[in-house]
Amino acid sequence: MSTFDSTKTPLIDLLRDITTGKIQLPDFQRGWVWDDDHIQDLLVSVARSFPIGAVMLLENGGEVRFQTRPVEGVERHISNNVQPEKLILDGQQRLTTLTQAIALQDPVQTRTKKGKAIQRYYYFNIRSALDNPTNLEDALVAVDENRQIRTNFGREVELDLSTRELECQQLYFPCNQIIKFGEWMKELRDFAPEHLNLFIDFHTQVIDIFHKYHLPIIELNRQTSKEAVCLVFEKVNTGGVSLSVFELVTASYAADSYNLRDDWFGSEIRSVSSRKERLEEELLLKGIEAPEFLQAVTLIHTHELRKADLDDGKTGKQVRPISAKRSEVLNLPLNAWEDWANEVEQGFKLAAKFLRQECIYDRRELPYSTQLIPLAAVMARIDDRWREPRIYDKLARWYWCGVLGELYSGAVETRIANDYEELLAWFENDDAVPRTVNDASFQPERLDNLRSRNSAAYKGINVLVLRKGARDWFWKATIHELDTNEVALDIHHIFPKAWCEANAIKRDVYDSILNKTPISYLANRKIGGDAPSRYLRRIQNEPQVRLTDPEMDELLESHALSAELLRSDKFSEFLKDRRSRLLEVIEQAMGKKIVHLQES
Repeated sequence: MSTFDSTKTPLIDLLRDITTGKIQLPDFQRGWVWDDDHIQDLLVSVARSFPIGAVMLLENGGEVRFQTRPVEGVERHISNNVQPEKLILDGQQRLTTLTQAIALQDPVQTRTKKGKAIQRYYYFNIRSALDNPTNLEDALVAVDENRQIRTNFGREVELDLSTRELECQQLYFPCNQIIKFGEWMKELRDFAPEHLNLFIDFHTQVIDIFHKYHLPIIELNRQTSKEAVCLVFEKVNTGGVSLSVFELVTASYAADSYNLRDDWFGSEIRSVSSRKERLEEELLLKGIEAPEFLQAVTLIHTHELRKADLDDGKTGKQVRPISAKRSEVLNLPLNAWEDWANEVEQGFKLAAKFLRQECIYDRRELPYSTQLIPLAAVMARIDDRWREPRIYDKLARWYWCGVLGELYSGAVETRIANDYEELLAWFENDDAVPRTVNDASFQPERLDNLRSRNSAAYKGINVLVLRKGARDWFWKATIHELDTNEVALDIHHIFPKAWCEANAIKRDVYDSILNKTPISYLANRKIGGDAPSRYLRRIQNEPQVRLTDPEMDELLESHALSAELLRSDKFSEFLKDRRSRLLEVIEQAMGKKIVHLQES
């Protein structure tokens, strides 16, 4: 069955339907933004019968319901309870422009190219249009809200069209009379009958073009799904601004008089608290996005649907899947949001507490934000049971398998759904190990090419080292304590770059995580480009530091480093030893054996 029809419709008919409210906008459409230059270009294009692109409409009244609003400028002229027959998906800017310039009598509320708000009426200079029909842009004139053009900083009137008599005498035809041109022609007979023949020619060459102008229309039928509406809107939206799931769900809930935007962002008018602000009281949840939250709610909702299907004895394809895919989020009913949003909010807060227990304290340290989604949904279901040692250990193992196995990059909707369901099952059955735990693997050679501190595995390994109590080489504090107190930190080469290059060590060898560790900027300055044997002695002898060899050795060991190999400047042996130490830390976190290179 076809989901759309294509046809052509007279522009004037479209504008009439817009001004009566038969055609409106879905609430997720952005506002009208065209400036004066764009408006004039569009009017000239239509006047010259140039194509201005197709318009896409959605038939209203199906199962997909959206809050709607009239095209800008029309709301003052129609009743609030007018129900639209069609909604504009593509073509909003063009149709709003033509509606305001042609179909409404108010001045067009627009802006200059530099963004200054202005009001404009648009006129065709009839003589100029007839003299040079291929250069109508010179015939089109924009005047201010008083229907005048002023110069000399507003002190002199260059053109005055403030009355119908002045329009007729000077032969300037207002664009907002194009639809009802007969009324203007009648007044022309009264005020300037000598110009009637010129006007008839102008009607034939310009006005009649607007009346004969047809726009290509693609009309989606009312059976079109939310997912399809969202996808189509993004593909055809010429503004280049993608439509988020949150905006589409917000428009859908608004049809049931629920303001999801106020729920998420808060409202000063209604003194509604912001769910986003409450969540962001946790540093780890700073920057949380509404679609992530919606996905967590959708996981729980679809899980409930699945359980109901199984309780009813359904099998196979009859059983609805647990899902966090976009299509499921778009179909999340309002009652599901109302049932689970508060629990999910608590779930995200508990997820942040768990991550702090794992020594992740800041959003910057978070390897994957996407892994928060199933974690929060799980927390919403188990509440304080996450503290039970048996459950906590499983959560931690799953989490680090996802991070170090780098399983939460790219498209992860299927993994999110599987992990949510399988974690809940694992808590009750030790044999039901989640796929993420089984699938995760860490190849020792990965350590050789982990160079960016922004990669998930790099962040994860860094946290695992730091949580063992890695201390700074200058300040008497752990790295985490310095970070919390906002002391500037560096990720520095242990064997400095200058020393490595002087010793003909290639960058792809010395520039990996094996040869890096976080230290304070002051410690970094003490290192310079010297060999470890030299800079370690220099740091130890600093008056503010004064460390014995055993104390310095212990400090280095807190970074999973061999003091002996550093003091003897044995770079190759150091890399091999550091690899072994890091792999041991990784093994402990993932709960599985990793085959070391020397064992291969």
